[in-house]
Amino acid sequence: MNPDLEPGLIDAETLGRYIDAPGWRVIDCRFDLMDTGAGEALWRAERLPGSGYAHLDRHLSSPVTPRSGRHPLPAVDAFIDWLGREGIDADTRVVALDDSASMYAARLWWLLRMLGHRQVAVLDGGFSAWKAAGLPLEQGSPTPVPSVRYRPRRPLAAFEQAAVVSSEEVRRNLDRRDFLLVDVRAPERWRGEQEPIDPVAGHVPGAINRPLTDNVDDRGRFHSAERLRRMYAPLCADWPAERQAWMCGSGVSACQPLLALHAAGLGLPRLYAGSWSEWIRNPEHPIATGDRP
Repeated sequence: MNPDLEPGLIDAETLGRYIDAPGWRVIDCRFDLMDTGAGEALWRAERLPGSGYAHLDRHLSSPVTPRSGRHPLPAVDAFIDWLGREGIDADTRVVALDDSASMYAARLWWLLRMLGHRQVAVLDGGFSAWKAAGLPLEQGSPTPVPSVRYRPRRPLAAFEQAAVVSSEEVRRNLDRRDFLLVDVRAPERWRGEQEPIDPVAGHVPGAINRPLTDNVDDRGRFHSAERLRRMYAPLCADWPAERQAWMCGSGVSACQPLLALHAAGLGLPRLYAGSWSEWIRNPEHPIATGDRP
């Protein structure tokens, strides 16, 4: 019997038993913001058997615009077209992986969840965990897969509704405090002491800092569901998941703590998809620095 992927995480040993099973598809999401071709090159050189590849810029994002952040959400029709070309339909069991604390794999997990796809999980510990377990790897040219048609289980209009907050909503929330904004970037970036990627440093006023690295150990594997529940229980007691919105630099790595919260059984907060890189596009948006939200 196939395992239930609904909790959102799968370990390497379990995936190893199903890597060749019909109806399963593994997608490698390894990526490097500073060298955007590196992840795909690594996948072409060595990968999980039969796995496909998702490029953050080409497949999991849409082109940048003058008003957007660095990684706008993909257009729904383009995303589902890509899923079909990867042999993924609404019944496929999808496992995503990367080697960066699962922050890129979680983007694919979250996008599929927004389409109503429930049988999708992230490989806990990513490529390194698979390799450390001594499981088989594949070299040489990737084998093409037959295309299928992906039919979402939820209306396409729901892709962004109730799951995403806009910059306008974040701006209104500065005064209204309808939801808690949580920034997952490194503390020094949130405080505005360093900014290695974006042209402006600091954080959205009122946003608290919960670094995504808190969710994983030094091997990049998620803490147990029990430990994650203990970590986030105080936060969720004051602000239940439906009243939280999580952000990062561009709306990608913030999907990782959404996965952590979901795996811990604490719900699925909303995503500020534009995040910091979109917020700073508008010079009228206020910016905070230092230790205070």
